Amino acid sequence: MQKLKAKIRDIPDFPSPGIVFKDITPLVQDPLLLKECIEELIRPFKQESITAVAGMEARGFIFGSLAAWELGVGFIPLRKPGKLPYDVQRIDYALEYGTASLEAHIDAISAGDRILVIDDVLATGGTARASCELIEHLGGEVVACAFVMELGFLQGRNNLTSYPIHTLISY
Repeated sequence: MQKLKAKIRDIPDFPSPGIVFKDITPLVQDPLLLKECIEELIRPFKQESITAVAGMEARGFIFGSLAAWELGVGFIPLRKPGKLPYDVQRIDYALEYGTASLEAHIDAISAGDRILVIDDVLATGGTARASCELIEHLGGEVVACAFVMELGFLQGRNNLTSYPIHTLISY
């Protein structure tokens, strides 16, 4: 995973002073490392009878859709409000400083679907937890959550204690 970690660059003071943003752009620009990243994200789940992969807007779309392709299953976009054109189910959740929402089409998940949730980073775990709750509300089962990187000092795992978690890189 050192090769992957070497392709993630730090951007100091983004999006605000004191924050060090982990930029995945160099990683996704490298086709060989991107392929390796996706293979490692899904490796533990190849025998889990996954029926779909869900990814959160926006970077979860990159890794989630590629993971779905590799697993041979469909992809479920979890979007910010007002972005999906059909009937949606919405979940509101708390952020460190405010609130946010995610939506999915009401027919994106069927009862009994086994969903792998994928995103680029596990930070506080709020978005991932809301994603899992939205999936379950629509009748799906969250098999696990997989992340390219985890910011352990933010203790996001504490918000996801009901789900197996797989991460490739830890900070």
